[in-house]
Amino acid sequence: MNTLAQLKAGQLAGITRLDLSCGLTEFPREIFELADSLEILNLSGNALSSLPDDLHRLPHLRVLFCSDNRFTELPACLGQCANLSMIGFKANQISHVPAAALPPLLRWLILTDNRISALPEALGERPLLQKLMLAGNQLAHLPHSLANCHNLELLRIAANRFTRLPEWLLTLPSLTWLAYAGNPVEMAVTLADEDTTPEVPWSELELAEVLGEGASGVIRKALWAPSGKPVAVKLYKGSITSDGSPLHEMQACIAAGLHPNLIKVEGRVVGHPDDQAALVMDLIDPSYRNLAALPSLASCTRDIYAADTRFSLEVALRMARGIASVAAHLHRHGITHGDLYGHNILWNEAGDCLLGDFGAASFHAKANTLETRALQRIEVRAFGILLGELLERVEEQVSSDLVELQKNCCQHEVLARPGFEEIEALLESIQLR
Repeated sequence: MNTLAQLKAGQLAGITRLDLSCGLTEFPREIFELADSLEILNLSGNALSSLPDDLHRLPHLRVLFCSDNRFTELPACLGQCANLSMIGFKANQISHVPAAALPPLLRWLILTDNRISALPEALGERPLLQKLMLAGNQLAHLPHSLANCHNLELLRIAANRFTRLPEWLLTLPSLTWLAYAGNPVEMAVTLADEDTTPEVPWSELELAEVLGEGASGVIRKALWAPSGKPVAVKLYKGSITSDGSPLHEMQACIAAGLHPNLIKVEGRVVGHPDDQAALVMDLIDPSYRNLAALPSLASCTRDIYAADTRFSLEVALRMARGIASVAAHLHRHGITHGDLYGHNILWNEAGDCLLGDFGAASFHAKANTLETRALQRIEVRAFGILLGELLERVEEQVSSDLVELQKNCCQHEVLARPGFEEIEALLESIQLR
């Protein structure tokens, strides 16, 4: 984090990224002195409600973060920034998004946790739009013009007011990661079979070290008395995340049931002193690690793999079979994962793998309707991208059958993609040479 004193003293000349979080109520004009170099500007966590009309004087500005401020509308000056492609205004009080605020090269727009009830038709006139995050607003409709956004891959519309999903949305050729939980359209579906999850009294858990923390909650190691069994406890946060509500995530975890490629849910915690929602889960063997890292600002929707990541064909095929099998299982239970990504998969050297993080999961009708098939085939594209990432890192020659399967999973015609049960069968039929 940079300091305002450094900025005002001229000590930041030539920097490409500026991070300022120091209770700002006005945009510091000294930022314009960085115009020759500044590409990423992060003003999140301040008390700003406006930006200067001449923001375009930062000609190299590509990324702007203004989350956790006091904006009531998306500033129109953004639209004049010729190279601005990523905009983040999460957790403000925005109720108005003017068409003028949308820059021509817009690729990634984050408006999570605001008060937006309508978006301008001009949004669909941004052909590079790839990632659109709108969870936690008051939207009941999307601009029909978004049907023209053939590069749109990730869409988050959870916790809004949609009573139906637009037909055109389910035909978008590149849509891959969709989250829509917590809308009337999803709540109308029978969310889960009868919940028989055991209850675990908070008093039986002895919490130990933190194992990990994400947007939806904190995972801690614990000892479960009276058995003395070591477990993991996920304590859910109550706030809206970029994917949706952490409580919807918990509901999806429970509804997913048992599968060898899922982390087993042991029970739901009851009696927490602050009524915090929590689940007790199997403790994962330390031999498992994340398959990939989160996408970067540059990669946008693509995971980052370590440069030396390589797999044998046997291991890659084992992982592909495992993920296809668990995805088929979820779809049979009326669940789409919504975030089928390498960074949400744990794996070991043998190719055993576990799919985690249900933060973007949504429920759909179990009946074989056109909408259900389309929602499932959108997720098939995510599998196709993942399969491609695995195959790129295989040390041996890959069979043409696998290459063809990967292409079919990613083809533009949504309903022409295979379903996961067909994918499972194809993967099982592929023999190692």
